[in-house]
Amino acid sequence: MKENNPPVLDRLTGSFLISTQNMPDPRFEEQVIYICAHSEDGAMGLTINKPNNMFSLAEILTSANLPIPENELPPVYIGGPVELESAFILFTSDYRTEYQLEVTPTTFLSRETKILEDIAHGKGPEKYLFLLGYAGWGPGQLENELLADGWLTVPGNDMIIFDTPDEEKWRAAAMLYGIDISVFGDVIGRA
Repeated sequence: MKENNPPVLDRLTGSFLISTQNMPDPRFEEQVIYICAHSEDGAMGLTINKPNNMFSLAEILTSANLPIPENELPPVYIGGPVELESAFILFTSDYRTEYQLEVTPTTFLSRETKILEDIAHGKGPEKYLFLLGYAGWGPGQLENELLADGWLTVPGNDMIIFDTPDEEKWRAAAMLYGIDISVFGDVIGRA
């Protein structure tokens, strides 16, 4: 009898990938990546704890001839090493737009410029991250990296994404599940 469980691949959408001490790629050291899509075709995620000090959201709004709102703007994030010129907005479900991807019932992703216009006019999402670039994996690539112990996977959490200071997200994301990520790589092993 065939089970009706979803494929393992589908289970990573909405999860965090937390780099461990065994991460061989230095670009991902102490990174938290929020997986926005995962299927047999590969995976796409956004690094949520790496602010980009080269740009501010105010500069991006100004360059788009949009007003700068009075409220404090979040930093611009480096979402990953792929297509750094591509902009993404990860936002909470209090806001809806025509072109959006539901990552979870409380978190959405879009590339629609109307969101920037709404942010500039004080009508945007309550909580959001503006990111340039993304992290991407081809078919089977992420699964192979998971086998190499470079990543720890845990369920995603909106509080970590939107409310935790960037410098605390790496440890806090793992600690929500009782894991001290700073020593995690030293204690894992194979049976």
